[in-house]
Amino acid sequence: MMNSRIFITTVLSCIIASIHAYDPDALQDLCVADKSHGTKLNGFPCKEMSNITSSDFFFGGISSPAVINSTMGSAVTGANVEKIPGLNTLSVSLARIDYAPGGLNPPHTHPRATEVVFVLEGELEVGFIATSNKLFSQTIKTGEVFVFPRGLVHFQKNNGKSPASVLCAFNSQLPGTVSVAATLFAADPALPEDVLTKTFQVGSKMVDKIKERLSTKK
Repeated sequence: MMNSRIFITTVLSCIIASIHAYDPDALQDLCVADKSHGTKLNGFPCKEMSNITSSDFFFGGISSPAVINSTMGSAVTGANVEKIPGLNTLSVSLARIDYAPGGLNPPHTHPRATEVVFVLEGELEVGFIATSNKLFSQTIKTGEVFVFPRGLVHFQKNNGKSPASVLCAFNSQLPGTVSVAATLFAADPALPEDVLTKTFQVGSKMVDKIKERLSTKK
């Protein structure tokens, strides 16, 4: 009986630890990222306290719409630890996404974070796909919120005739982005072509055509 209790307690402890194990918890008040440091860590080394300034906690890059010049018709401006060194070890970050009319943020995942989007202006069709292949989609408009669970493929599309913008919040200082199409068709080095032709049940010419198109998209 005692061994069973110990086993159950151990399993529950592991589950609880995995639930909270997104970014490492901070062990001090501040650990401003020293991105110039040569040491490689799971995160960034800390700056010396004497070198920290208020600018390490400031970023003005999401205060206004970005210039959209991509073929997808959207622009993502991150406000993560790469832009705000003071976010290091704090397990949070933001991003702003701007969409032209008809603009798309194509299917992608964030391997290290759940995402919450808040619509600043416009109206978007959004959705994510669960591991059961069920699509959960919704039309959201100004002032409304939608959640994309961690690691699941999701998208946003502006079906309106005017621009749209969202503010995104993540429970990671650097959530990462894996674009489905680019990962499969624009990897470097490239995936074996027979993997792609068999996966999508298409010929080599179609695979080459998709690769060519994706290589020119920014």
